[in-house]
Order: sequence, then structure tokens, then C-alpha cells
Amino acid sequence: MAKVILISQYPLPYSKIGSWPNIYKNYLQADHQIDYIICEEPATKFPTVKYGIAKNNVLVKIRRRLLDFYRIGYIDELKKIVKENPEEKFIIQVVDNFRIVRYINQFLDTLGIRQKCYIQVFYHGFSPFVNAVDYLNFYETIDELILLTHDSYKTHKNFYTSFPCKTSILYNGIDTQRFHLPTNQDKEKLKLESGLEGKKIFMWCAQDRPKKGLSLILDVWKKIYANHKNTVLIVIGAKRDIAVDGVIFLGRIPNDDLPKYYQMSDCYLFPTLCHEGFPLSLTEALNCGCYCIASNQGGVPEVLQYGRYGRIIENPNYVSEWETAINNYLDSREQPIQLTSQIYRFEDWVSNMNAIIKDAKASLA
Repeated sequence: MAKVILISQYPLPYSKIGSWPNIYKNYLQADHQIDYIICEEPATKFPTVKYGIAKNNVLVKIRRRLLDFYRIGYIDELKKIVKENPEEKFIIQVVDNFRIVRYINQFLDTLGIRQKCYIQVFYHGFSPFVNAVDYLNFYETIDELILLTHDSYKTHKNFYTSFPCKTSILYNGIDTQRFHLPTNQDKEKLKLESGLEGKKIFMWCAQDRPKKGLSLILDVWKKIYANHKNTVLIVIGAKRDIAVDGVIFLGRIPNDDLPKYYQMSDCYLFPTLCHEGFPLSLTEALNCGCYCIASNQGGVPEVLQYGRYGRIIENPNYVSEWETAINNYLDSREQPIQLTSQIYRFEDWVSNMNAIIKDAKASLA
């Protein structure tokens, strides 16, 4: 049976905030199928996998410069694993790192074992990333591309004149034990404890980058609050130097505290101005019972099932469209959507990941 090697550009477990490193962390604590992890030295290690630690010494730094390739230490560890197991077949998982695939292929071809290996590339963006001349044959050198949405697949298929690799879809998954629908009593209790009893609470949560749309939403909010004084916008992950009426800036908060803010909120605003792959905050808000208003960008429409689970803003750069959607919600012209069951569960992600690995092993049998 083939062994599975995960090449991670982040040390796992990852000590900082990161969507896919966190998903892999949860996976490696569950019913996982990973045999080896190649990464830099983590603070702690998972006991159920073997590690190849990418070195960062002086010699490696020199080789990086000579080869103009930062990840050469990862290839060194891959060589060790493969050479120590000459009879094995391998599934090699690469996450969001296209350049390393060329070096993996060169190494496997040199040893004459490329046919004994199956390269899976997981891409957490949305639009095609590889379009430079150096990568024109990239999709011929991998065995499988795993994308976050079907819409991303369609975009890839339509972008390239040649797109020969097998493709699978793996939706992101969240911990629905933490992010779940509160009772009406629990929601009101959370509002009361926060001093927001009787308020319609809106929430925005992201890093404060222009592409995340906070400045746009603050412009919208000035218009909304002028006519709806019983509303409040909670901003998580960002702070601004100037006060805005009806806005509470909380800055960064511990990840463990996030569920209660979703659960006290009535409406979640996701004004992204870029092609998101599969936004976890949107799925967290949905499962906590928030009505969601979100941009028609990247994988967002598919996450909201094209309007079934929330309102999609067709022209997200237009302040007027957000103003109209929020006013319609406040005036009860758009009714909240209650999920009949939890969606995008982490348990489903584990099951689907293991099925993808099982199919890859069957291809090598």
C-alpha cells in the first residue's frame, strides 16, 4: 500500500493563524491517512506521523541562493524518505506551492521512479495561478489537482487550452461542534452580556486589507446607521484610529472566542473584493445562524449555493448595492435563512480527503 507524504510550507502543528494549516492540524488529530510530513521544525510534533525536517543551516542557505530555490531543504528530506524505502510507492501531497513540483518531478525522474509516485496538488485559491511560460506544461507533470469549488474547476477548464490532469473538489470543513446554531435564549443572553440587548447586530471578520472590503462597508454603515439607530456593526480582526458611529472595533480576538460573536450576530457581512477560494468565516457564520450578505467573488456564490443560503451582491464595489441589501434585510423584505442541518462539516472534509487518498492509492496499485 502506498505511503502518503505531505509537504507543508508551514511547520505542523502551526502555531499561528492559518486556514489550511489549521484544517490539517485537525485532520492529523483525527482519522488521517498521512504517513510522513516534510516541513520546518515545529514546536511540537504529531505522534502519529513521521517527520522529515527541512534544514535551515548555512549550507542549505548557500544552495538556496545558487539554485534560486527556497525549498531545497524539502527536496533533501523527500530524497531521504524515498531512498530509505526503495520498494514503496508514494502519494506526494503539495499544498499551494507550484514551483516545488518541478523539482519533485526532476528528482523522481532521475531515480526512475516517477511512475511509482502520485503527485497531488491542493490549491486553495480560486482563479488559475499557473500561467507563466515556465509553467505551461505544469498540469502534465502532476497526477491530480484538488480544488475548493466546482466553479474554480470551471474557471481553470475554460482558461487553459490544455488541462490534462485529474481534478477533484474538496470543500473546506469547520468544527460544527463550536460553530453551531444557538437557541433564541442563548442569542439574547449573549447580547445582554455584551451590552447589546435589543440591537440588530451585524458582523465583519477578517484581516484589515483593502481586498477584504472593510473601508467600503464602513462607508455603507454611515448611511445605514443614520436611519437605523438600533443596529451595531461588530468589526473583528481590525481596528481603525477614528470612531465610527454604530461600529465597535474589537481588533484581534482569540480564536476560541469567535463562536459567541457569530452566535450573537444577526447578519454577517462578507464584502470581499477579491477571488476567495472557500471562505471559512462565511461557513462559520452560516452554521451559527447568521443571515449572510456576500460579494459575488470567486467561490463565494457556490458556498452560499447561489443565493439559497444568503444574499449575493452582484456588483460588490458599489456602495448602493450593499445599502439596498442591508436595508431590505432590516425592513424584513429579505428573510433569514435557517439551515435544516449543519453544512461544510469537518467530519465530511475528513471523509472526502480519505476518499481522495484511497482513489490515489488505487491508481498506483
